[in-house]
This record gives sequence, C-alpha cells and structure tokens, in this order.
Amino acid sequence: MSPSQGKVYIVGAGPGDAGLITVKAAELLKKADVVLYDYLVNRELLEDCQPACELVYVGKKKDKHTYPQEELNELLVQFARKGKTIVRLKGGDPFVFGRGTEEILKLIEHHIDYEVVPGVTSGVAVPAYMGIPVTARHVASSVTFVTGHPAASGKEIVNWKALAKGSDTIVVYMGVSNAASIAQLLVDGGKRAETPVALIRWGTYPQQEMLRATLKTLSAKMDEVGFHPPALMIIGEVVNFADQLQPIVQSVECVV
Repeated sequence: MSPSQGKVYIVGAGPGDAGLITVKAAELLKKADVVLYDYLVNRELLEDCQPACELVYVGKKKDKHTYPQEELNELLVQFARKGKTIVRLKGGDPFVFGRGTEEILKLIEHHIDYEVVPGVTSGVAVPAYMGIPVTARHVASSVTFVTGHPAASGKEIVNWKALAKGSDTIVVYMGVSNAASIAQLLVDGGKRAETPVALIRWGTYPQQEMLRATLKTLSAKMDEVGFHPPALMIIGEVVNFADQLQPIVQSVECVV
C-alpha cells in the first residue's frame, strides 16, 4: 500500500435496528472521511458521522442500481487513492449475500489496504425479532441461508429440490418476487405442502410486519394482502414458535 493511499473498511450495519450495529462499526463511522451506504442501511447510523464526512448512497433495489457493482468497486479505489478513510456500509453482514468479496478483490487488485467488520445478519436477527428461532432442539437441527434471486449470469443455480429434504429450516434472502415458484419447487422436491412459512418485511424496524402461510397457501395470501419486498422468507416448523415467542409488534399476520 502506498503511504498516500487510504484504507477501506467493509462494514456490516446489521439488519435494521440501529442498536444492532457492532461497537467497532459505530466507532469507524465516527472517524470516516467517506461512507458509501446501501439501501437497507438504517439512516440513523449516519447521524454519528463527522460533519465533513462525505455520504454516498450506492443502494440497490430490484432492477434499479444507483451504481452498477463494477462502478461501485472503482469508486472505492478512487476514494482510497485520495488518502481517505472509507467505510463501505452494508446492510446485515458483508459476506452474507453482500458482495463484499467482489469489492475486496478489486481493492487487492489495486494494492489498497482494507479490513472487514462483520455485522449481524438478517437471516438470524429478523426471525428472532418475530419470535422465530432458526434452530430448536427436537424441531430443527439444521438451517440453510439461500438467495432467492440468483445472479443473472446463470452460474448460481439453487437446487431447491435438494434443499427440500436436506435442511430443516430454509431462510431465503431476496426471495419475495420468486416466492411462489420457490414454494412449488420445494413441494416438488418433497417438502410437505403444509410446511409453515413466514415472510417478514422491514425486520427489526418498528414498522416490521409478518405474513404467515404454508407452502401451499403462500402465493394466494401474498396476493390477498399485496405483500411486497424487501422481506425475508423463513420456511420450516420453527415458524410455529412465533405463536409462543412473538413479542407485541405491528404486524400483518395471516394465521393458517
């Protein structure tokens, strides 16, 4: 690394609730010269940045990217070459469907110093806030995190039929748009049609809401209430724990 170059911190912001950011991540935000933040990052976290800090929104929604990934990678390089301390702030954890690897590889290519600061991933925290454990004794001894929106390259193909019998709990990120087809593929693979499903929107935020269904009824219930992204999907018997463990929250709930 050249003495004149800055350093990039690839930082997980957690799933939404500002209180779930790590102490290390919070301290880095206070000293950053530049923060590049995603769509799902809680804006409250940016209030701790110093007044001179440059805030750059680089969020991605379905079919709407502020910066294509390659341009975003180059942006990190450009700021680092100016000697800046940069925080690349990502929702959840940088290495759980967060494209942190792609950004780091670009930094390595240009010999730029970096550090990864893990974050609380939504796949565990969001269900927990709704009273759903992803594992539980005698109910679920395995959990799989999977993307419901594979890359357009076609290189990422999820074997839903294998997952149907291979995992007790399935947590699907970015899967709302494909939820109906995912449910059908799991049933085709041998998952019971009556398997409980929860869709949780804006998880860990005060406005979080949950739709409950089964693999069989999911599509119809989503249409009934007009459920739409961003949301996380949890599939498995652990969803039933919400009846006992769910705190009082604002929710859209369809009880099967």
